[in-house]
Amino acid sequence: MSDRFIAAQPLPEADALLQRFVDLAHPRLGTEVTFATDDFFADKSRMIDPAPPVFYPDRFDDHGKWMDGWESRRKRVAGHDWAVIRLGRRGTVHAVDIDTSFFTGNFPPEAMVEAADTAGEPGEGDWRPLVPRSALQGNGHNLFTIAEPAPARWLRLHIHPDGGVARLRVFGTIQVDWSDVSAEEEIDLAAQVNGGVPLGWNDAHYGHPANMLAPGRAPFMADGWETARRRRPGNDWSVLKLGTAGTIRHLLIDTRHFKGNYPDRFSLRAARLDSDPAPAELDEVSARWPLLVPETKLEADEERRIDRVEPLGPVTHVRLDIFPDGGVSRLRLFGRRAP
Repeated sequence: MSDRFIAAQPLPEADALLQRFVDLAHPRLGTEVTFATDDFFADKSRMIDPAPPVFYPDRFDDHGKWMDGWESRRKRVAGHDWAVIRLGRRGTVHAVDIDTSFFTGNFPPEAMVEAADTAGEPGEGDWRPLVPRSALQGNGHNLFTIAEPAPARWLRLHIHPDGGVARLRVFGTIQVDWSDVSAEEEIDLAAQVNGGVPLGWNDAHYGHPANMLAPGRAPFMADGWETARRRRPGNDWSVLKLGTAGTIRHLLIDTRHFKGNYPDRFSLRAARLDSDPAPAELDEVSARWPLLVPETKLEADEERRIDRVEPLGPVTHVRLDIFPDGGVSRLRLFGRRAP
């Protein structure tokens, strides 16, 4: 069997969406596909694989053509197929991408998405429409913007009548009930699970800045933020929005897996803002924020704890500068939320 494969094209709007939202369907948040009426040809769990879908022209298994996604059998009775997704974190859904990459003669002609916001498994009366029954195109992205976003813990994807979906991406914001978090409790204010998101960056050639905020230590190098080799003066940067306003007391910056490509130094700036800066002004505005951590040397493949930070009080946004370029696998900003 040949290992030759074709990679899918990315969603053109993905970068803009990931400047405001996280993928609530990402498995690292704890999201699971808990049920499918049928996944004979391709396992339901592949639908939320964070990697882009691929196509192996020569790959077959005992059930037929191997496909990178969820695929049901050709339906020979009345009805349609569906799958249930339990989100790892309660979140508000703003957009959904039903990606049918490489499904050409076997994609569903139509699909619908429902949402439920129950702690346990939803009953039939708990579901509400999120994306109405809509036509799909094959072998491509089908992006739907949600007209009335609302919190959800569960999603149900209906495909009419059968077929294959390569990936389901669910762009939204994580909902944290901050009234349950004591102002005396130390938390990671930038963590993705606490609502931290990247707002902008100058380069993400090898890895997205959102990876730095993900749970756990990075399992491999691609699960971090990494820029291209810089061939001009200056340095690379990214701006992050904290999940809530808080006072940063210490931090961890991790260059795990980055050995010949870690940044030589880093600095961190921070500010408390009432609203996000305009994207076109983000670099210029954030470069003037006061320093939380001055320029500090880094080492290869190392988790570095920084205990000495400037007393800036509660902040909402931070700017990470790396000098001159390279990769950071994780950034943890520990502190207490503002009362």
